[in-house]
Amino acid sequence: MSESPSDNNQPDRNPPDLKKKDRSRVRRQHNRGHYDRETVDTLLDAALIGHIAYVIDDAPYCTPTLVWRGDDHVYWHGSSISRFLQQVEGRQACVTVTHFDGLVLARSAFHHSANYRSVMLFGEVEVVTGETKERALVDFMEGILPGRWDSLRTMTRKELNATTVLRMPIDEGAAKIRTGPPADDKKDYELPIWAGVVPFELRPVGIEPDPANLPDVRVPDEVAVFAAERDV
Repeated sequence: MSESPSDNNQPDRNPPDLKKKDRSRVRRQHNRGHYDRETVDTLLDAALIGHIAYVIDDAPYCTPTLVWRGDDHVYWHGSSISRFLQQVEGRQACVTVTHFDGLVLARSAFHHSANYRSVMLFGEVEVVTGETKERALVDFMEGILPGRWDSLRTMTRKELNATTVLRMPIDEGAAKIRTGPPADDKKDYELPIWAGVVPFELRPVGIEPDPANLPDVRVPDEVAVFAAERDV
């Protein structure tokens, strides 16, 4: 547990490509599959929400949650009394993140599609403890909004104990990416039907102060910069 998630994007690191196994390799549209860590890490670092899929008592579950990358692991957190967090340690799970980039409108309903960037990872879940846990929570906050942690009150021991941090190695899985215009049947390009892409993006759309803010508390610089510049 000595690894620190604060070691993101070290220039001297050259992590291996993701393992391609039967459950994780891209089968359909395999040309869209990517297994290099540069692509995978870039997509994970740009993500805010991930989905954690797992099985408890022979029943499937999929939990949406905030996720972040720390070096060679993907992390998430939640309440220490969560049934999911209590039972998933040491078990296999699947973590996915998706960036929806556009609606692809073709000349036939069959060829309509979406432009997207996604990552699917498989592995065994580990509970993070000790100093690595505290460091992970700092990196979680700083990864979302750089500079925010230092402006907050100190986290209490009670709050730390009430929080569980989990992680899974970035070891097996794949990224899958689609870009570009529709791919219609050759004969359909002669039809007088409009086709193209409607781009989408996820971005802040302003700042809403808490009505309970003290009168002399202004929007901090890191929040103003985040709202103006964040691009995922």
